Amino acid sequence: MLVRDAMSTLVLTIGPAHTLREAARLMSARRVGAAVVLDPDTYGLGILTERDILDAVGAGQDPDRETAHGHTTTDVVFATPEWTLEEAAAAMARGEFRHLIVLDRSEAVGVVSVRDIIRCWLPARRRAQAAVSA
Repeated sequence: MLVRDAMSTLVLTIGPAHTLREAARLMSARRVGAAVVLDPDTYGLGILTERDILDAVGAGQDPDRETAHGHTTTDVVFATPEWTLEEAAAAMARGEFRHLIVLDRSEAVGVVSVRDIIRCWLPARRRAQAAVSA
């Protein structure tokens, strides 16, 4: 199974000036755990995750004053739609993160999360177990 089969094509893109509260509100409304941060003036694509927001709030930072720019991961590992789910899971395990931005020709076309991979693997595993039992 490939990343394209599991990824969400709903890509929330925000700018570096969005406050953490604005980012959290948008992520919650779209029911996603990460936002792609697009900053063409500096580092290009980065990612802001629910964990980044949680860490900032837990450290006592004001979500109405802190911006995405200060909490964005910019040394991002990107996947392609043609990666296998095993390749994506291995990259996540190595980097100790839960989301990958999926690029196709330098364009963000999706985000794949650990949850997305599990959702694909569980039905496949059930089918394989049923075939063995039959």
